[in-house]
Amino acid sequence: MGISGRFSGMPGAALAPAAAFGSLAVPGRTAARSPDVRLRRVAATGTRPKPHDGYPCPMVTSRAPEDAYTAEPFVPSRGGLPALRRAAADCRGCPLHRDATQTVFGAGSTDARVMLVGEQPGDQEDRQGKPFVGPAGKLLDRALAEAGVDPGEVYVTNAVKHFKFTRAEPRKRRIHKAPSLRETTACAPWLAAELAVVEPELIVVLGATAGKALLGSSFRVTQVRGTVLEEEIHGRPERLVPTVHPSAVLRADDREAAYRGLVADLRTAADTLG
Repeated sequence: MGISGRFSGMPGAALAPAAAFGSLAVPGRTAARSPDVRLRRVAATGTRPKPHDGYPCPMVTSRAPEDAYTAEPFVPSRGGLPALRRAAADCRGCPLHRDATQTVFGAGSTDARVMLVGEQPGDQEDRQGKPFVGPAGKLLDRALAEAGVDPGEVYVTNAVKHFKFTRAEPRKRRIHKAPSLRETTACAPWLAAELAVVEPELIVVLGATAGKALLGSSFRVTQVRGTVLEEEIHGRPERLVPTVHPSAVLRADDREAAYRGLVADLRTAADTLG
């Protein structure tokens, strides 16, 4: 209920003239106004007075959903991937939704044997609403094919479902900005729900942010890449193969060597699937 609705039933919606408070009037100054006068003005105009009016503002106790930094209230308990995708489109679990074009949910089959988990959508993903459709996604597709991973057995998603970015100037190119631990944690219920529905045989962890989202803040991709880990993730025993994010390959000084390393890690994933 808004402020005007809260006080609409109060008697005397119109403002009392200043003369009614003659005992408080001082020549050359506006008469002091009581809280009752203030409330009647709110009811009459529907406008919330400003703090400099000379007395405290009525308390507003409602909080925006994103202030809680959790997607949990938005995650449906049934309906599978279609229901999750529809609900995620309206997620307000953290402030990232404000600037992003749209939610970018995971894509792939419920029966996928392997789930690829990246960091967050990029510029092209944010515009198109699909994960891994930009330059890094095209490189990843090529690496998966070379490693022998069947695209039909893959579900791709990100630890964070909204694009976080910065701009040097308004209307300039949007520059990727890594999500914070708080933002990654806020989005964790979506990833947990995807894992529960898809139930992959293997998770390929793409980069440090995805690794920390799944395995904790001590995760270091350089220490464990290309190995098979067995960990409990969101209450389920999982096998994971960490590797670098394909965008890191695009940024590498020796791009060819970085690409070969990515393919080698993905071959480990393919061999693990059998």
